[in-house]
Amino acid sequence: MKIKEKGINSSRMPVYRDAGFELYDASTAAEAFSDESRHERDPGFYIYSRYRNPTVVAAENAIMELEEASWALLTQSGMAAVDVAVSVFQNGSSGRPWLFFNEIYGGTISFIDNVLKKRRGVDVRNFFPDDEKYDLSMFENLVAEVRPEFVYLEVVSNPMLIVTDAGRVIETAGKYGSKVIIDNTFATPQLWKPLEHGADLVIHSVTKYLSGHGNITGGVICGNDPELLKAALEYRKYTGHMMSPDDAYRLSTQIKTFGLRFRRQCENASRLALLLEMNELTDRVWYPGLASHITHNEALALFGDRGFGGMITFSFKGSDRQEKQRRRDDFIARVSDRIKLIPSLGDPSTILLPVEPVWGEKYPEPGMIRLSVGFEDYGELERTVLKGLDIS
Repeated sequence: MKIKEKGINSSRMPVYRDAGFELYDASTAAEAFSDESRHERDPGFYIYSRYRNPTVVAAENAIMELEEASWALLTQSGMAAVDVAVSVFQNGSSGRPWLFFNEIYGGTISFIDNVLKKRRGVDVRNFFPDDEKYDLSMFENLVAEVRPEFVYLEVVSNPMLIVTDAGRVIETAGKYGSKVIIDNTFATPQLWKPLEHGADLVIHSVTKYLSGHGNITGGVICGNDPELLKAALEYRKYTGHMMSPDDAYRLSTQIKTFGLRFRRQCENASRLALLLEMNELTDRVWYPGLASHITHNEALALFGDRGFGGMITFSFKGSDRQEKQRRRDDFIARVSDRIKLIPSLGDPSTILLPVEPVWGEKYPEPGMIRLSVGFEDYGELERTVLKGLDIS
């Protein structure tokens, strides 16, 4: 006689590390694989963790609630999420061009150049900003001419923090039959929810603010269209772009504090941006919350009083390239005990990245630093930054 298993009264979804799940008998197996053809995000029978996993689905439910999405699919990295999002629109060689805003994450640009163009032969077009701001009248002219399959943009760009009137982009793209994919990593659903305004897909590098502790690598795609869900599920399954159940469990616990963490990061960044702007050694400060930022009005219209993000980019004054570079390097050395040089963002503590050594010729200004502001005590953060600025 089979003994009934005891239920566990835990409030959390456990970690299911199963590679494959028990299907009991031939008729159950037949039913499970028949149901699989419907591509349901949360299936009646779990089959194999590359297809779906209950721990991963539980974490997806939490993100669906944040983005107010009908579905969400987690992947093992932000770049995997980018791959899934764009690939569901690829249909052989007969598709229309894909249009990307040019100011986007460098990893995405490398993916475009080395995978989409070089290996897949996709017809990729770019839309460039004019003086650190996108002219959306020119954008409409380009969309009317190209009629792209989709438009891809970041609400807040990396690293120049250009804020785009994404609502108008969505409206314009829809007028010409184009879908819209939005990378919402920097803005997060705390500042803006693209699906509410008609975006077709929203992606995040979960590595950043949604997990927020610098110890999970992951990505997510969110949407409302059931047909796009089926296509994304199928693509994720066949390419193996699945987050591990262990990472999904940890993400489920970390995402509970997302709102608290990100609000504090926005507050810290806003205060620190003002401090940097007033310092005699800084040349420019890029932060959408500053009135001096060229897309400040777009940020106000889009985000209201919810904040302006946790990222700041700034540069040092100098009579020549060498002096700017020296001041940048001195600053990095002086703050290194508390502000580490780490090529990521969204961590609990403030971290930094020198722009020119990472982005190269695209941003040749040697004095630029990108700060990812943490949610540590602001007084401690200010003292550290002022120590870094105590240079000649």
